[in-house]
Amino acid sequence: MCTISRLSLTVLVATLLFGVAGSQAHAQTFNAMYEFQGGSDGGGPNDLIRDSAGNFYGTTVTGGTTIFGTVFKFDPSGTKTILHNFTGGSGGGEPHGSLVMDTQGNIYGTAEFGGNLSVLCGGMQGCGVVFKIDSTGNETVLYSFTGGADGGQPLAGLTIDEAGNLYGTTLGGGLPNCNYFAFGCGVVFKVDTFGQETVLYSFKGGADGGVPASPVIRDSSGNLYGETSGVGAGSGGTVFKLDANGNETVLHAFSGGQDGSQPYGGLVQDHKGNLYGTTYGGGIIDPNQCNYGGCGVVFRVSSGGKEVVLYSFTGGASGWGPVAGLALDKKENLYGTAALGGAGTYCCGVAFKLNRKHQETVLHTFSGAADGGSPETGMIRDGNGDLYGTALLGSYGNGVIFKLTP
Repeated sequence: MCTISRLSLTVLVATLLFGVAGSQAHAQTFNAMYEFQGGSDGGGPNDLIRDSAGNFYGTTVTGGTTIFGTVFKFDPSGTKTILHNFTGGSGGGEPHGSLVMDTQGNIYGTAEFGGNLSVLCGGMQGCGVVFKIDSTGNETVLYSFTGGADGGQPLAGLTIDEAGNLYGTTLGGGLPNCNYFAFGCGVVFKVDTFGQETVLYSFKGGADGGVPASPVIRDSSGNLYGETSGVGAGSGGTVFKLDANGNETVLHAFSGGQDGSQPYGGLVQDHKGNLYGTTYGGGIIDPNQCNYGGCGVVFRVSSGGKEVVLYSFTGGASGWGPVAGLALDKKENLYGTAALGGAGTYCCGVAFKLNRKHQETVLHTFSGAADGGSPETGMIRDGNGDLYGTALLGSYGNGVIFKLTP
């Protein structure tokens, strides 16, 4: 079984491709609300979503009744319910991305493998699926990828529009013999309410980038925005825009230097159209605190394509190597996680806040014990400003759901 985590994927892709120090906050309240047990309980939680009643929904990449992951619900009383167990067969297996919910309470997501078992992707049967889970826990496979022109191996979650159409990316498939992967450099796709897939764009692996491992977001005009992970362009990845006619514009190509390298976590957009995200590498290079590829950055890209590095991680106590997206509040403060650094060079990550002056505050330093560790997902905010997220590791090594009150 392939149990690759987002951080493992980061290291794999990096291998293939070849500020201000954080201040520790003192008034934060951290609560590990649930610890995954592994096995039938699931392990390796991905990003959370939250409904109006305060219930959380998410996926685990492993565990369940088989070993191929779960979809779960976690209610305000602290009760966790498994809504669906993946089998790795035609229903899919190993979900990595976040979920989305429609107005009827149905949830939608992707799984990297399974689906059409007559094809292989990454040495596994099936090239992934787009799935729906209804309010009673029944799964419907809306689309099964073939790994060909339609794409294959969706690692990221989905975006949904008002009509219920779903938008996402795949790591591979698309154009054969692209500039990097012989089996394709990935696609941006749409799946409509009838399960019909449309490829909106196929990456070439050159100046347009390739191998997207993060989701797309959609604005009110129907434009999609996303990232490619580090193929083509400046070899550090791209931030791109895809208009309603399928025309791609590279808003920024990362050089792999001080402007950042290898964005994985997805984007968030403010009311002015600015895009915010993180990169795993680039920025400050300090092999004693992080690695030779840089410690990672928080960036902003304007609608016109101008990039500004808001913060360069320094390693050590400030954390480094962010692989998740950000949350943005009305005061333009940003909240996120870094998977590494904190208590040590590689252990066990931090949760942070970046204010409008681009100063970092470490909200929590993970220990790798009961509070979890190596957070590879972003955080979401409720109406009170409380933050919720997941982290890997923990007492059992299977991850936790946590709440942070700044």
